[in-house]
Amino acid sequence: MMPTIEALKILGGSASNEELADSIAERLGLTEVQRAVLSKNKSTPEFEYRLAWARTYLKHYGAVRNSQRGVWSLTETGERLSEADVEEIKRNARANINSRQDRSVAARTDREADPEADVRGRLLDILKTLKPHDFEKLCQQLLRESGFINVKVTGRSNDGGIDGEGVYRVNLLSFRVLFQCKRWKGSVGPNVVRDFRGAMSGRVDKGLIITTGTFTAEARREASRDGPQTIELINGDDLCRLLIENNLGVIVRQVRVIEIDDAFFRSI
Repeated sequence: MMPTIEALKILGGSASNEELADSIAERLGLTEVQRAVLSKNKSTPEFEYRLAWARTYLKHYGAVRNSQRGVWSLTETGERLSEADVEEIKRNARANINSRQDRSVAARTDREADPEADVRGRLLDILKTLKPHDFEKLCQQLLRESGFINVKVTGRSNDGGIDGEGVYRVNLLSFRVLFQCKRWKGSVGPNVVRDFRGAMSGRVDKGLIITTGTFTAEARREASRDGPQTIELINGDDLCRLLIENNLGVIVRQVRVIEIDDAFFRSI
């Protein structure tokens, strides 16, 4: 909990989950291998699982708050916290969290302000069960819905992980893009990004890697480093957001609101 508070202070009082995780891992000296170790449920890294519980405890204590966009920020109570308060925070949290509730309560607290979070979680579970070719077809359709044209799934082997190509058009400009789409359960490391960069070198303007997993901090740094071609990264949660935005694999129902038209009755 205290590394979370300290990270928020270092980051200016607010941060996303990703920024918090990177800052805390660096402060604790954790390697990418340590960060990738899965928890007992085999679906979430132990590091992220513990961070989720830390944020849950701190939120119940009033030390942090989270916005609808998933940005965490310090409160006045959080600013004053010290190691001496940790035991009190634990007692407070345990009093507020029913011990008989299932172990997903920390993740639910992270998502309290995000009504789509549960849908994204279920959607991600489905994506992980798709056959590789079906997943590639889904990504192809998503790219078309997102403004790409001439999208082709190549599926060539020994091509540095390149699964397809397309042209992304923005107003008067067009960019040729090579993409890779893979169903990863864990974290994607820098080697994947590095190999992809080497395969696309000199061939296109941009690269895109889509995964059902997450990207390590080193992978994100590798993707954003200076170079002639940039690589965009879309992790599992981002992928689900895009599917929802484009109504792919989901049904978005509109709520019908009926109000009295007072002006109508006044005009009779």
